[in-house]
Amino acid sequence: MKIYSTRHGQTDYNKRDVILGTTDIELNETGLSQANDLAERIFADPNIKIDLIIASPMKRALRTAEIVSKRSNIPIITDKRLREWNYGEYEGKARFTEGFAENKREFGVRMGGSGESLLQLAHRVYSLLDDIIERYTDKTVLIVSHGGVCRIIETYFNNMTTDEFNGWFMGNCQLIEYNSNKDENRFKEFS
Repeated sequence: MKIYSTRHGQTDYNKRDVILGTTDIELNETGLSQANDLAERIFADPNIKIDLIIASPMKRALRTAEIVSKRSNIPIITDKRLREWNYGEYEGKARFTEGFAENKREFGVRMGGSGESLLQLAHRVYSLLDDIIERYTDKTVLIVSHGGVCRIIETYFNNMTTDEFNGWFMGNCQLIEYNSNKDENRFKEFS
């Protein structure tokens, strides 16, 4: 089974390096263009045959999914387990706010005191991936989500050290292919 993963198109928060987790904002013009480019790449590549899109219900991810769906006529379902990491008190602050990067390294600590720990985030994303692999084993699925969620998806398929995890980045509308058969080559990145 193939699973593709992408991050939503750009938002104004992304553009300004503002921490964006649970704030539910729309794509900006660049993000809409990125989503359209993603849809065209998927549509034009004869090797990519997506049967189903599973998207975060947050506006920026859902809009990205809708643009891909419209271009390729692929059905969409949403799953709240794909919503972005709750960054607690860091939400809406500059990405380089004191303590933010350090807090992300502490897997069992709730982000910003009131948000989600990385372990909580991993639990919900891993449970979704387990469900997708079990329910849609005969389908090719595109997951449209968020940067923090994409990082967790990467750890589901590939071992990562803490340093690798903290340095890993998913660009807006970047597309990565994973194979759910762990004995095969498990991922392929598309540019």
